[in-house]
Amino acid sequence: QMRLVESGGGLVQPGGSLRLSCATSGSSLDYYAINWFRQAPGKEREGVACLSHDDGRTYYADSVEDRFTISRDNAKSAGYLQMNSLKPEDTAVYYCATDLFGTCAAIRGEEMDFWGQGTQVTVSS
Repeated sequence: QMRLVESGGGLVQPGGSLRLSCATSGSSLDYYAINWFRQAPGKEREGVACLSHDDGRTYYADSVEDRFTISRDNAKSAGYLQMNSLKPEDTAVYYCATDLFGTCAAIRGEEMDFWGQGTQVTVSS
């Protein structure tokens, strides 16, 4: 069983940056892909970014490509999402999730094995 805890959310002005962290425990992160999802009020959950468990393959949603960067530090059992040039439409609850041996061919919530509780990101002036 793996436990995930997100942190780093908050209120930021448009154009600003935030770095989300996902601390994991309970199982080795080495064999899991790291994924980030978000859900805004009244909208469906959206897969934002993925980093594979082995070869560094990444996947980004079109809406965040070139603005967000996903990374991981297996030694610290953590994943990260650097978010730059934030827009009001990025406002959402952000969740990290892991899937065993994930390859990031796509990001599908139903394929995730473990989820965090989410952290709120609000982009507003």
